[in-house]
Amino acid sequence: MNQTELSKYLEERGVKATANRILVLKELMNARGPVSIGDLEVALAPMDRSSIFRVIELFAENELLHVIEDGSRSPKYEVCHGHAHHSLADQHVHFYCEMCGHVYCFEEISAPAVKLPANFEVKSLNYMLKGVCPACNK
Repeated sequence: MNQTELSKYLEERGVKATANRILVLKELMNARGPVSIGDLEVALAPMDRSSIFRVIELFAENELLHVIEDGSRSPKYEVCHGHAHHSLADQHVHFYCEMCGHVYCFEEISAPAVKLPANFEVKSLNYMLKGVCPACNK
């Protein structure tokens, strides 16, 4: 996506397009999978960590990205590619390699629906499988 398309993407989702927001969004869009704040900090140097964090918080509040907890104490983030705000239906399976720490995104595998007791309302879902990836399994 070029800068104009990234700006439009943000504005269609109610987020004002600023230089930092466009840079963070571009990096998230180009990532090969979920990324951490540390990954973004390296990729977006010299942008400081607090600026990146503020953009990530804004994107999360506006449901532009999914926050993935993989148990590493460092949340990972990926862009929600839906045309509107994300829903539980766009949640998919992730795989965390316990050897190399890479998080794989399996967009073609939907997270299974879970029937909860009455009066429980799910706001988010994190479906993470853990094990060893093919590269580490050799």
